[in-house]
Amino acid sequence: MSLRDVRRTIQDRKIKFVDFRFTDLLGGWRHISYAIEAFDEDMFVHGIGFDGSSVRGFQGIERSDMLLRPDPDSGFIDPFYEEPTLVFICNVKDPVDLSLYSRDPRNIVEKATRFLETSALADTCYVGPEAEFYIFDDVRFDQTVNEAFYYVDSGIGAWNVGRVEKPNLGHKPGLKQGYFRMPPTDPYQDVRSQMLTNLRDCGVDAELHHQEVGSGGQCEIGIKYTTISEMADSMMKFKYIVKNTANRHGRTATFMPKPLFGDNGSGMHCHMSLWSKGKNLFYDPNGYAGLSEAGVFFIGGILKHASSLCAFTCPTANSYRRLVPGFEAPNKLVYSRSNRSAAVRIPMYSAAPAAKRIEFRCPDPSANPYLAFSAIMMAGFDGIVNRIVPPDPVDQDLYELPEAELRKIGDTPPTLKAALNALEEDHGYLLRGDVFTHDVIDTWIRYKRANELAYMDQRPHPAEFALYYDC
Repeated sequence: MSLRDVRRTIQDRKIKFVDFRFTDLLGGWRHISYAIEAFDEDMFVHGIGFDGSSVRGFQGIERSDMLLRPDPDSGFIDPFYEEPTLVFICNVKDPVDLSLYSRDPRNIVEKATRFLETSALADTCYVGPEAEFYIFDDVRFDQTVNEAFYYVDSGIGAWNVGRVEKPNLGHKPGLKQGYFRMPPTDPYQDVRSQMLTNLRDCGVDAELHHQEVGSGGQCEIGIKYTTISEMADSMMKFKYIVKNTANRHGRTATFMPKPLFGDNGSGMHCHMSLWSKGKNLFYDPNGYAGLSEAGVFFIGGILKHASSLCAFTCPTANSYRRLVPGFEAPNKLVYSRSNRSAAVRIPMYSAAPAAKRIEFRCPDPSANPYLAFSAIMMAGFDGIVNRIVPPDPVDQDLYELPEAELRKIGDTPPTLKAALNALEEDHGYLLRGDVFTHDVIDTWIRYKRANELAYMDQRPHPAEFALYYDC
């Protein structure tokens, strides 16, 4: 939008509020709404003040004043507010020297984009994430001094096949049997269609939707690939729209990686390719699975740095409940064509040069997309620059390999703690071009250890009562 477009939209759509949104370090959207009478176009130049000390991962209280600078190109109409509201996504700036704030995730992906553009290697990085999620009908959880529990339920959950529902109409897929099912076994067709419509109305190029493997209402909506900076904005819209559309239908949606025991977790498989002057650098008809040498080196960088990458791409303790064998979980650090248990896959759906890409399958949708996409690109870039050759591809079912063969293959980190330790030791590749900074990495590690690992470590787990109460 130009400022003229902003004025026209406000007039034509009878806008009553302007909403300014930004992303905290962990990947949550924050916002402030201005009445249209208080909105001033100078806000695009001078910014909007806010308290950075009250935002996760941002400033201390002694330097709390910060500015939001709205991006006029990011404007869209919110589909959920009752009053017509025009939304702009913002960058965060220092109010003193007006520099872009190093811990602002949106600034990080923009630095990654500029770094690639100024390199001699490529000018564009495309990404197409597949962010899975669950739709539930009921969720309850709590942590108190004497109690800890969670409860989620879905009308099509396999665990409800024998429930007295007066009447129970059946049509409940078994565990790991939800993929591509038809109504009435898939009761969420209309909900997902509304999600896709809302996404398109907000400028996200959503293309398709379907039910996923998980029994309790796992879903996927496909988004057309675009640049990493545009896609990071789109993923913030995606999560917001999915959650609020489900809420409008009296249901709840979650991007938690592993909400159910014994069923599939939710991933965010990231399809990536590098381009230069309109040419896909990953395509070579004579290469393994049609992949070029540059594409193989890109994979080499991802696999070499996978343990530290997971600190950003699988950033929660729950993420590592998903990365276990048996659920199409990509916990083996190898690459392959079509093999979904490998960390990196080369999709074979199309032989077209433009379609050649790699698919990094470890990430999950709890990730901050600005940080995750940037980190993956930087790891792959490091692989190309240093000509890192990955281990030989494995095209067999990894779960069927002999134990001796499996031991030769590296695994993803077993815990968030291990991933953070790996990031502490291996982050030089992220510092190229000042894309990530020591401050961002140190803050990320410190926050995760203090606010998540300590929280988990100090509390008895419900399963411990089953194991140890009668010890």
